[in-house]
Amino acid sequence: MAEYQNIFTQVVVQGPPETGMAEDVDVNERGKGVFFLPVAGLLGNAQIGPIYLGPWGVLSLMSGLVWFFLCGISFWVQAGFSPGVFVRDLFWMALEPPAEEYGLGFAPLWEGGLYLIASFFLLVSVMTWWIRSWVRASQLGMGKHVCYAFASAIWLFLVLGLFRPLLMGSWAEAVPYGIFPHLDWTNLFSLTYGNLFYNPFHALSIVFLYGSALLFAMHGATILAVTRYGGDRELEQIADRGTAAERAGLFWRWTMGFNATMEGIHRWAWWFAILTTLTGGIGILLTGTVVDNWFVWAQEHGYAPPDG
Repeated sequence: MAEYQNIFTQVVVQGPPETGMAEDVDVNERGKGVFFLPVAGLLGNAQIGPIYLGPWGVLSLMSGLVWFFLCGISFWVQAGFSPGVFVRDLFWMALEPPAEEYGLGFAPLWEGGLYLIASFFLLVSVMTWWIRSWVRASQLGMGKHVCYAFASAIWLFLVLGLFRPLLMGSWAEAVPYGIFPHLDWTNLFSLTYGNLFYNPFHALSIVFLYGSALLFAMHGATILAVTRYGGDRELEQIADRGTAAERAGLFWRWTMGFNATMEGIHRWAWWFAILTTLTGGIGILLTGTVVDNWFVWAQEHGYAPPDG
């Protein structure tokens, strides 16, 4: 008989729809529609639904769609209302913030005002979705770990688009909306302030970025490797240790040199992930406000080699 191994011989079991817990949880606003998508089962769960948005979710979705629509309108105008030009230049188009002479004032609509309006709706969308995550966690009796992790990402988002422009006294310091223009802004930002690679907080952010990618990949791989022993039922393995937990723990101890429990590895990955955006946001916030040239700063503090 063939041995069960996921990924290689994926088995998507379809039974009655799983609608989740209902005890002490208001399910009146939860959607009733549930369907199965076999293709989705190759990546995760084949069941789609039931969907719950609630008031905060609806507000977040609506304001996010307004931001998306305003960016699209800007791109459509830049394309001269030509579908061909729109598709051809989409990756290069940008909704730019106001010019520096407007400071923190409100610019004319097509000179940055539209950017400020769109940014307001994006801010509302992100913050209301965070509130939604907090409310749902409270209603389900969960810890707020996801909310705190999301808040770390929001911190970097706010630094780039709100906190740093306010400290610099100009909305022109904000990041434009667009794919390649966003990358160009990042490159110019680094060049303007003496190479961001000499920013120690940027270095920490990269360490945690690579570290969290490695930890998540290794954790995912370890659990997939012991699913034949029930390793995917992690909570059961924590409470009643079995062959999956024992083998996974031994593997980590013998290959990585330290113990990793079913809970402990999640704490490692959680800390590494949130510290990526937390340290990155600190580095961006200090750029231009405290440090004008990171290469010069690094030379003065023995972080970079002296000229010559």
